[in-house]
Amino acid sequence: MPVEEFVAGWISGALGLVLGHPFDTVKLQGFFKGMSFPIASIAVVNSVLFGVYSNTLLVLTATSHHERRFQPPSYTQVFIAGCTGGFLQAYFLAPFDLIKVRLQNQTEPRAQRRSTPPRYRGPVHCATSIFQEEGPRGLFRGAWALTLRDTPTLGIYFVTYEWLCRQSTPDGQKPSSTTVLVAGGFAGITSWVTATPLDVIKSRMQMAGLKQREYQGLLDCMVSSARQEGLGVFFRGLTINSARAFPVNAVTFLSYEYLLHSWG
Repeated sequence: MPVEEFVAGWISGALGLVLGHPFDTVKLQGFFKGMSFPIASIAVVNSVLFGVYSNTLLVLTATSHHERRFQPPSYTQVFIAGCTGGFLQAYFLAPFDLIKVRLQNQTEPRAQRRSTPPRYRGPVHCATSIFQEEGPRGLFRGAWALTLRDTPTLGIYFVTYEWLCRQSTPDGQKPSSTTVLVAGGFAGITSWVTATPLDVIKSRMQMAGLKQREYQGLLDCMVSSARQEGLGVFFRGLTINSARAFPVNAVTFLSYEYLLHSWG
């Protein structure tokens, strides 16, 4: 199994995380809350995504990353590989994403010195507290919504990227840096348009334990949210998601392609 795709995914994920973190925290609460959460923990998720995606294509097409420019896979194969990567990365991401959301959504204001100390002192304390208060399953709160969000969305993500690259690149040639940036950026926006409704539900289910609100499941969360706030609630955060998605994914794909090309 080629490992360079995993390494390139790790590095490109870290770069994208640094760029997108301010947008991500604005989407929730606060600005640089949660930046102490190790970059490596999220980068490893990107490593899983790109590594599984590329190796799934290797199984489906018997071609390496570099050979696919001369023998491009079908869009069906790209979609299947993207869905496979999305499905597996969701389980790696679930505990990290839960901790990130909890840290970013702490109700106790840190800025006020006289206020009550924050519920969580950091990512390790957050993980330990969730484990003690909610059990091992608590660390995977919202994981089902995350899986439903990421599996088809990342299939669409890679198909969009491949389609845009092929439209702007002559057959058999490597896409230019500008093409990769634009294709990666629009792939990110397209995926978030698809993902935002389930992202809203995922975040609500992840915060349910903290707010002492228990949903009976994914469907109950969706119905309750729609009844209380209307259908528009499912697109809350779409603007900031899209604003974040373009630069983050443009840089992620550019660095990923550059690294694989430079390693030959």
